[in-house]
Amino acid sequence: MTPSSHGKPADLVITGCTVLVHDDRERIGFEEDAAIVVRDGAVDAVTTAAAAAGLTAADRIDARGQVALPGLINCHTHAPMVALRGLAEDLPTEEWFNDVVWPVESNLTERDVTLGARLACAEMIRAGVTAFADSYFAMDAVAAVVDACGMRAQLGQAYFSSQGPEGREASLEFALRHRDTAGGRITTALAPHAPYTVTDADLAATAELARDHGLPVHLHAAENRDQTDTSLARHGATPIQVLERTGILGTDVLIAHGTGITEADLPLLARAEGRTAVATAPRGYLKFAWPDTTPVRALRGIGVPVGLATDGAASNNSLDVWESMALTSLIQKSAEGDPRWLTSRQALHHATVQSARAVGLGGSVGRIAPGLRADLILVDLTGPHTRPVHDLAATLVHSARSADVRTTIVDGRVLMRDRVLLTVDVPAVARELEERLPALTDRGHGRRLQEYET
Repeated sequence: MTPSSHGKPADLVITGCTVLVHDDRERIGFEEDAAIVVRDGAVDAVTTAAAAAGLTAADRIDARGQVALPGLINCHTHAPMVALRGLAEDLPTEEWFNDVVWPVESNLTERDVTLGARLACAEMIRAGVTAFADSYFAMDAVAAVVDACGMRAQLGQAYFSSQGPEGREASLEFALRHRDTAGGRITTALAPHAPYTVTDADLAATAELARDHGLPVHLHAAENRDQTDTSLARHGATPIQVLERTGILGTDVLIAHGTGITEADLPLLARAEGRTAVATAPRGYLKFAWPDTTPVRALRGIGVPVGLATDGAASNNSLDVWESMALTSLIQKSAEGDPRWLTSRQALHHATVQSARAVGLGGSVGRIAPGLRADLILVDLTGPHTRPVHDLAATLVHSARSADVRTTIVDGRVLMRDRVLLTVDVPAVARELEERLPALTDRGHGRRLQEYET
């Protein structure tokens, strides 16, 4: 495709790279010696390096030896929890929540959330993540960080039923206040924590609010098989059945984890009225020794997008979606007993198109194509660990690393160039956060946000 004829120079021209593209059947391909032309924050054209050579541009990037990919999307995380990275190690889920995480989170101030979000955004930008879906507390602070650092995000103010109606109301007020802010880079969701911390009445009220205001819902559900078994014993229904009977499956819903989704749940998900998606964060499942993983193959078979995620760094220790992509492919092969599934090309599809759909952005990001927002990354494949290249998709998924990302671009704005972060001062953030850690990590007060009883 040739660049559009405009009376002004392009904002950015990237030349000499190999570009990951999708055809009209969403099959992945690669165009070599290509160029990407960006105007007004969007991809204007994907063309040949020769065709772009004569274009005038405000900025140019010579990307020879690099591959241009759609920016990665972290479909479920809690960005400020990087402040808790490494604090709760080698613990079962119940002790992780009750003995460490929820006591510490009762200390959180808005400043802690701001600093954690800044550090998280810096980590994600350096790892080629251009967008993330987040539910947490003090989310006004997170929205301000997203605005300042230039990322894209779907944000939700999390709530528990133990907070009373004020928690649900605050979640709605946040979603309405920040929807389509930061020049359209911030979208919002209602964020009830989970069926085991939010009552059926509150879930039903949330579903009604979502329909009334045109908002999606982002929550944890069927995180593991223990939760599903406990829900069946206590309520006679799986967590997914709870979402169905409370109307949540009638909204656009993003379900975090779903390793406890059962075969009986699949028909409910298949006929859900809203856009239903699942986010998988496999590193945390391994760390907690959960016996199952997200049933990606079954979900894909019923048309439910599965996006890639990390969860918060308190459980995952990392916000590296690149690692999630490789682990998803490997763990799915093991879980299915089939080396032909999940292929590298399928993994790239989950990392791009399916992740964009999971967070409700399938019409604007997830592919490098004219008219879509210019959210893309450049990956350097000249290192010894990525040579030679026999299968480019396999090299990207199983050999390349997040440290190979050279440049990260969101809405046409360069956020990292040649590994130099341009929008976050990491040393200053790290220094202040470390000064605040003694007060943040104190557990001597005996408080906790919630009780994990599943």
